Amino acid sequence: MKSFRAGLQSPAFNSKITSKDTTGKERWLGYLLGPAGALLLNAVLATYLNVFYTDVLDLTSIGGGLFLVIFPIISKIISAIINVIMGYIIDRTKTRQGKARPWLLLSAPLLSLTGILLFTVPQASMAVQIIWIVLSYNLYYSFAFTMYNMSHNLMVPLSTRNTTQRGQLSVFSQISTIMISGIIVAMVFPMIILPVIGVDKNLWVITMSIISIIALPLTLLEYYFTKERVSEETMQHELAGQTKKLPLSTQLKALVTDRFMLIILIYFLIYNFAMHFKNLSLIYYSNYVLGTYNDGITQMLLSAIGGIPMGIGVFLVWPLAKRFGKRNLTLAGFVLVVIGSAICWAFPTNMVIVLIGQFIKNFGLLPSAYVFMALFADTLDHLEWKTDFRSDGIAMSIYNTITVALLGICTGIFNGLLAKSGYVAPFYNESGQLIAVQTEAAQHMITFAFVGLETITSIIIIGLLLFFNVEKDITKKQEEMAARQEEQTHV
Repeated sequence: MKSFRAGLQSPAFNSKITSKDTTGKERWLGYLLGPAGALLLNAVLATYLNVFYTDVLDLTSIGGGLFLVIFPIISKIISAIINVIMGYIIDRTKTRQGKARPWLLLSAPLLSLTGILLFTVPQASMAVQIIWIVLSYNLYYSFAFTMYNMSHNLMVPLSTRNTTQRGQLSVFSQISTIMISGIIVAMVFPMIILPVIGVDKNLWVITMSIISIIALPLTLLEYYFTKERVSEETMQHELAGQTKKLPLSTQLKALVTDRFMLIILIYFLIYNFAMHFKNLSLIYYSNYVLGTYNDGITQMLLSAIGGIPMGIGVFLVWPLAKRFGKRNLTLAGFVLVVIGSAICWAFPTNMVIVLIGQFIKNFGLLPSAYVFMALFADTLDHLEWKTDFRSDGIAMSIYNTITVALLGICTGIFNGLLAKSGYVAPFYNESGQLIAVQTEAAQHMITFAFVGLETITSIIIIGLLLFFNVEKDITKKQEEMAARQEEQTHV
């Protein structure tokens, strides 16, 4: 750790951003283009890794599908522990490059390496393959992506205290996730790539290796074009002897006893639970409920029609959030999510009606997609105002644990439901024809996972957001903190 910190003292690792205020170069390179590589890799894995396991490696045959139920859940228990440790480490990392950006730098090569390992499962005995799958899965999710995701998500809260600039950075960061990853993962991949690679393992390896390698230079771009202004302020006070080391228990107590922090963490839990099921079931829904197997059209239409509001939202969401409030806009959005998802749930096999429902639903998801992380930053500032210390790393570790751990839990539950409903992996018959047909029970289960669950969880989120008014007096709290720090400086 000391050698890592010492190495970062070299000017070669300095940020290319030096201004007091955020810049256009910072927004476009550090928050839009830079994260695209890692987020693209993770988005592809979130949607298609399970398909690789079920359709290419045929892992549903192991223990009657039990392996694909247990292994993701156990893996996420490990990931949850690593997340807490990583949050503790980030909060106690003090370098001239900040406390989160150093781990962004370290994650760059690890993401590429582990992304490749996930798919290069050797042609060996089943025991060897299982060991490879478990190790590669945990190396990626528990270590490489945990390191990246926590650092990446802290960039907005640590970039500046200016709520307007922070909101702009949040929008640019989410554009990278939604527009770049979304277009390739949800449109190009099913329309062009999947029909070509099919269930050919070698083609999967080549495709995913290319995506993994692309993540390396882009993650380095994110590192060099971001800046932790809030961390720099904190370090100045630490150097002046105005702060003291805090035990982990003190930070955890502050988090779990604050009303706003509890609400936002419960929101993340519910939202990610539904999102993971939706992402996992998307390709299955396209293949077996709304369309036919790898037809190259159905999933593309779902993503294209549903994604149009996300493109429009780049220009609309922040002005609306400034006028009506981030919380209020998000709450109103989830009302549309309920309406759109319910329409799809009622008519799951009607292409026109489903596309209309998806359009309405995705329009409602605009605020949560583009500005809600700015509310998380407001919550961190509120917590600092309340406690007089920051808990960015440990708060993000809890958020990241929710995000990553739920992926394993949801994957395990989803695979268990697939097996229980009689899911049959695609296979070639004696005539060389690909057979991909599912039972009625499997189709109903997939439909609920894609649109039904989101209808229910969105209603719960609406009730939750009614009590989440953290932004109401955040500017006043920031002014009080600035005055407090100024007073301490002159003591």
